[in-house]
Amino acid sequence: MASLQHFTIATVAEQSGDFRRVLWTGKHTQLVIMTIPPGGEIGRETHPDTDQILTFVSGTAEADVAGQVRRLAQGDLVVVPAGTPHNFRNIGVNPLVLYTVYAPPAHARDALHVTKEQGEAAAAAGEDEPPVV
Repeated sequence: MASLQHFTIATVAEQSGDFRRVLWTGKHTQLVIMTIPPGGEIGRETHPDTDQILTFVSGTAEADVAGQVRRLAQGDLVVVPAGTPHNFRNIGVNPLVLYTVYAPPAHARDALHVTKEQGEAAAAAGEDEPPVV
């Protein structure tokens, strides 16, 4: 039987200084919080079979989605359809904090990457693969 999963998501995201932390993974979706340091970025990527919805909790970002660039701030939400190249850069002086939902999951269950470099190393080593359902 499934149990209730409850998050005060903005608070949880703000309290994490980790680049990427998977909070919950289900059969069809995954909830992840991220913190991007000033001057940092997620990095240009494309998820071929995964839709992504990002909600910005605090900070200022520049979104580049399919070549369209837009400035983002607290409360903004961006939808990135599967197969769409994208990147998000922190253009502010404070950390950029966000949460994102992947459908289907894009990272290993319970993955924790303190830095972007740690996340990239885990991916290169095959240690950040989503669960097989």
